[in-house]
Amino acid sequence: MLVYNETFIIEDAIKDEWLQWINDVHIPAVKATGCFNDDHQILTVLDSPNEGITYCIQYTTEAIEKYSDFYYKHINELHENHNKQFEGRFALFHTLMETV
Repeated sequence: MLVYNETFIIEDAIKDEWLQWINDVHIPAVKATGCFNDDHQILTVLDSPNEGITYCIQYTTEAIEKYSDFYYKHINELHENHNKQFEGRFALFHTLMETV
């Protein structure tokens, strides 16, 4: 199983607005690509050394081809939309992991 993880470090002041937007806009857009399973998780990092709040959103897929499709066809637009909404108030990085 492959896990695509997006880690967002956001300003405390936008927590509620960000969570609402992530749930209403971003996650449905990621799922609409058809590249991931229906399940996802939103986690908060309790011991983050960063200022602000750190959230991780995880999506799963069984096929590297589906992740590749997502990465090459969809990721830039999704991250650009997030940047337009919250420009200058977050940091983002993403990773691909495999369950052992």
